[in-house]
Amino acid sequence: MKIAIFHDYLSAIGGGDKVVLTLARELGADIITTDVNMDSISKMGFDNVRIISLGETIKMPVLKQISASFKFATCDFSKKYDFFIFSNNWAHFASKKHKPNLLYCQSAPVRVFYDFYDLYLDQLSFFSSILFKIWVTFHRKFYEWYMKDVCLIVANSTSAQKRVKKYLERNSIVIYPPIDTKKFKFKEYGDFWLSVNRLYPEKRLELQIEAFRKLPDERLQIVGGNAQADNSSQYADNLIKDLPENVKLIGNVTEEELIGLYSRCKAFIITSIDEPFGMAPVEAMASGKAVLGMREGGCLETVIDGSTGLLVKPDILEIVNAIKIISSEPSKYKAQCLEQARKFDEDIFLGRIRHEINEVISNRKSKK
Repeated sequence: MKIAIFHDYLSAIGGGDKVVLTLARELGADIITTDVNMDSISKMGFDNVRIISLGETIKMPVLKQISASFKFATCDFSKKYDFFIFSNNWAHFASKKHKPNLLYCQSAPVRVFYDFYDLYLDQLSFFSSILFKIWVTFHRKFYEWYMKDVCLIVANSTSAQKRVKKYLERNSIVIYPPIDTKKFKFKEYGDFWLSVNRLYPEKRLELQIEAFRKLPDERLQIVGGNAQADNSSQYADNLIKDLPENVKLIGNVTEEELIGLYSRCKAFIITSIDEPFGMAPVEAMASGKAVLGMREGGCLETVIDGSTGLLVKPDILEIVNAIKIISSEPSKYKAQCLEQARKFDEDIFLGRIRHEINEVISNRKSKK
């Protein structure tokens, strides 16, 4: 069976992109996307995945998203593959021509259309906010229209599943993202905390930065960048302007470098708003490191409060206190972290995805 995976962009590689690349490699599938950064893909160790680009998007906020949607809506690979998987926000615009299919929801429904609408609107100028409102009003209607041709929705967490039900009025099943736990290792409890995320407003990196500003004896290293033509560019620029000496932004790194950072860090921190799942906390636990997360979203499903780390409110003082507690005895969480991480191993993910592909095909045949 020939499988194609439609995915928005492969430019700034994050957790969702790693899921898609892993899925393509293990299923022998081709990825059909728009913007491609082969250097980033190579750094993550996925040189052997076949990638087909529909062409570059327009590098300007809103126009980028519209152009990606148009490219997916107008392409046609229906005769070349037997099954289609959609990932991220705009890829399912190809759903009308490409069946049988399933959508793997990693950040869907598009959060800027729904629960993150006010967050992004507040960061825009008056003129930009008007354009933003017009874009959301019209693009959201098309987004929901193409969603009707998705055969099965698979959510990456219970948190995402609830949003699918709330905003799209669709049922879905939950399959947690794949973590290759075997490749992560423990080396030491070093002198720095680690954060791995794109420099996006919903990641609330300002909470991390301000917490460590109050703890000059602790160090934080933040891995990740942001894609071109994203509304997050101004946010990233503002972060860079006023960093304390004990916080370092180190940008994108190779997979080998990232594994090394996990192995040597003291502990891990994530502050995202209602993160759907969050692969990085599980990768940190697979490295034997405690996770300091927020008491919301995917962290409630992956981190065991008091056992594999600590969960707190998105409050700077609470974060500061939790950092102090974990830093005082980081080794006490190690055994539980390793055990918890194994529950999210990629073999479980791949087995369930293969099962659902067969189910969709079987159900489609029975209706004919």
